Amino acid sequence: MPASVKRPAKAKSAPKEPKAKDPRKAKAAVPALNGRRMTAPAHRSNDPLHGVTLETIVTRLAERLGWEELGRIVPIRCFLFDPSVTSSLKFLRKTPWARKKVEDLYVAAFPPEG
Repeated sequence: MPASVKRPAKAKSAPKEPKAKDPRKAKAAVPALNGRRMTAPAHRSNDPLHGVTLETIVTRLAERLGWEELGRIVPIRCFLFDPSVTSSLKFLRKTPWARKKVEDLYVAAFPPEG
C-alpha cells in the first residue's frame, strides 16, 4: 500500500457492559458441617486387586506358597529356575496370560476382606 494513502480511522465503539454470569456455570454452595465441608463418600472399587501392586502379589505368594509350589501351580520359568521377584515382575509385565494366572491365584489365596 502506498504511503500517501491513509486508512480511515476506526470508529470508537461504546464501552462494553460487564457480562452477566451464567447461572449454569455458578458453583453450587456446599453445605458445611461443623465448619468442615461435606464430601461425597469415597467410591469403593469392586476389583479385589485395586491398589495391590504386582510386586506385592508376587512377594506375598512366594512367602505363603514358596517358589517351588508357585512354579508347580503356574509353570513358568521365572518361578522354576533361579526364581526372584525381579525376574518374575519383568516376565509377568510382558506376558498377560501368565499375569492373569498369578492374579487369579492371589485372589484365591488372599480373599478380599469386607
